[in-house]
Amino acid sequence: MNQVSFTLMSPKLQLENKMYLLVIAWLYVTLLMGLAEAFSSQGTILGAVITFLLYGVLPMSLAMYLMGTPLRRREIRRQEAHQQEPNSSCASSVEPDAGSHSPTVAQDRTVPSVRKEP
Repeated sequence: MNQVSFTLMSPKLQLENKMYLLVIAWLYVTLLMGLAEAFSSQGTILGAVITFLLYGVLPMSLAMYLMGTPLRRREIRRQEAHQQEPNSSCASSVEPDAGSHSPTVAQDRTVPSVRKEP
């Protein structure tokens, strides 16, 4: 049952799940590196914390931010389209044309040419 629901997910969602799996795995590896640093005879707790932060948390936070950029951009575009959609449908149902003038024959908007008399 679990595998069936996994195969029915979209490819984008499967890719996101794999990326989270990589992040969790890398943080696990760096946590073990930090523990090895802390419990070694020449290691310190400060060295373990620095190892975990500089090898694990900092690179993974940067990677997750960069991988999430297209998703954030897509979400912003979707929200902008959603905000513009109700405004355009509301304006079109209330007021069919944007101007407040009555519909008439189009007026000539050209400027008459002025020449010097010869």
